[in-house]
Amino acid sequence: MKLLRYGPRGAERPALLDAEGRIRCLAGHLADIDGPLLARWSDVLAGIDIAGLPLVPAGVRIAEPVAGVGKFVCIGLNYSDHAAEAGMAVPSEPIIFMKATSSIIGPNDDVLLPPASVKSDWEVELGLVIGRTARYVSKDDAMDHVAGLVLVNDLSEREYQLERGGQWDKGKGCDTFGPFGPWLVTLDEVADVNNLDLWLDLNGERVQTGNTDKLIFDLPTIVSYVSQFMSLHPGDIISTGTPPGVGMGMKPPRFLAEGDVMELGISGLGRQRQVVKRWPG
Repeated sequence: MKLLRYGPRGAERPALLDAEGRIRCLAGHLADIDGPLLARWSDVLAGIDIAGLPLVPAGVRIAEPVAGVGKFVCIGLNYSDHAAEAGMAVPSEPIIFMKATSSIIGPNDDVLLPPASVKSDWEVELGLVIGRTARYVSKDDAMDHVAGLVLVNDLSEREYQLERGGQWDKGKGCDTFGPFGPWLVTLDEVADVNNLDLWLDLNGERVQTGNTDKLIFDLPTIVSYVSQFMSLHPGDIISTGTPPGVGMGMKPPRFLAEGDVMELGISGLGRQRQVVKRWPG
């Protein structure tokens, strides 16, 4: 199933995508798509006549597909070719950092550069959404705790991340730096999580191309590993790393500027489009 949310910020409604790619409203059956819903989504939605759900008019704003995200966990340097372009060693264990949940926006909302930013960068990533509480889970059981997958743009301010006294979080949690969606795609709709194409275009130029078959640490490893250090709750997100082609790795480096347009996607998980603007004022 492809679950999503739509409508103005603060007034979003739950929905799903039908077999013809049309948005159908779920508001008559559930209040929202959030952690409590994801813990029991198959039971709640079982038996719903999808064809009988109201159609949503075209052109509505698509919001982030999960409300009330508790944690936005990220894995760094998880593609060997991205580690090489960053000039960093391939990690022996997953690198964990956190992205502030206040960075979350919808998949097509504007990205606003912080007032002093000069090194903001793009990162297309595959995200996992937790569906069952995970604590100290094994690799074999890890995917039983995942509700589905999402497309993430893990935007990063590289000066804040790397030149401001440590802790990557400084460059990761800026407001609007966490677009995800358009859909949460449940695992039963994903043929092979180890063979998903990722791409990102900047102003119509393809700058990132990758496939999840190049992940250093695969999805079960990531979920199991993170669960050794923190509880993962329904609705939490883990973003699993970016392939090569980020601006920091270009020669010379290339960073986002006002007016740039990012378009990105993952096979089967939809597309995003963000226009870059400067923080007002």
